[in-house]
Amino acid sequence: MKVKIPLKQVVDNSYDITIDALASIHFDTKIAIVTNPTIAALHLDTLLSKITAKELHVITVPDGEEYKNQKSIDIILESMFENRFNRKSMLIAFGGGVIGDMTGYASSIYQRGINFIQIPTTLLSQVDASVGGKTGMNNKYGKNLIGAFHQPKAVYIDPTFLETLPSREFAAGVAEIVKMAVTFNKDFFHFLQTADLKNPDVLRDCIKQAVQTKANVVAQDEKEHGIRAALNYGHTFGHVIENETKYKRYLHGEAVAIGMVLANNTSVKMELMTKEEAAQVIDLLEKYDLPTSYEILDADKFYETFYLDKKSADSKITFILPVGIGDVKITDACEKSLILSVLDEMGAR
Repeated sequence: MKVKIPLKQVVDNSYDITIDALASIHFDTKIAIVTNPTIAALHLDTLLSKITAKELHVITVPDGEEYKNQKSIDIILESMFENRFNRKSMLIAFGGGVIGDMTGYASSIYQRGINFIQIPTTLLSQVDASVGGKTGMNNKYGKNLIGAFHQPKAVYIDPTFLETLPSREFAAGVAEIVKMAVTFNKDFFHFLQTADLKNPDVLRDCIKQAVQTKANVVAQDEKEHGIRAALNYGHTFGHVIENETKYKRYLHGEAVAIGMVLANNTSVKMELMTKEEAAQVIDLLEKYDLPTSYEILDADKFYETFYLDKKSADSKITFILPVGIGDVKITDACEKSLILSVLDEMGAR
């Protein structure tokens, strides 16, 4: 005996990404801005001058990747409960990728889902983390292993927030721009080789190009069943590095930069990329003082950590490998011995 529930429906999760000076926004509901002490000190007054709402609250969580955990999520949720938020209430993620991921995740589970918007303040979050609806938190097993796909209602990217961004944080965002250029846009990569990202107009164009690239990919594959996985180029290796260093030594973009080098070395061994192309990527990363090497002390242990990656299935590990510059291959057919040789070579540096 069977009872069928016919739930087929088309849900339009489309939203606009505005790249411009932040305009005034009014909300006819309860709103909570989720931020951290660093961003609050620098920019909260500016944001508060732009926002009006039926009721407005500010929720502050600790600053740093190591605080992207259940304890911080509980801070957000408990504030919402205490202030009697309902399903029409909304969260605003005001900060970098950590704030965006946690705010999005909290909004996805509060009363089974409420709306949120993204106002990213770091280059990494403006070009990558704020777009696409990936939300989540870390735990002791790895990065973003708990989360949900939950699209924002809107993204507001104001490049002027980047004026207070430390150079190291800026470079971490450049790593994500390079990631998208290597995998999807050869012309964009060559443009970046000589571009002056300190020029506000050039930077704005680069942000738009990166966001458009990611938007095109997400539109094809919202929940990462196929081509969207290519945006994880550098992340399979990078997430292990972050996990090994307890999220304290490297910024996310820095770990991704090292991860891209390892992916490139794998591609070179598989004859998908030339040594010259791999060297061009290193040169571009080092132009922004991004790390391109990492001491791998135990290649076997490093390899085993791959199995905690979300993209791995059963006994197979998925790798995102560049095909030259401007194309990409998603594969689970890399021999363990080949990957171990790549890891050993990095460890010997």
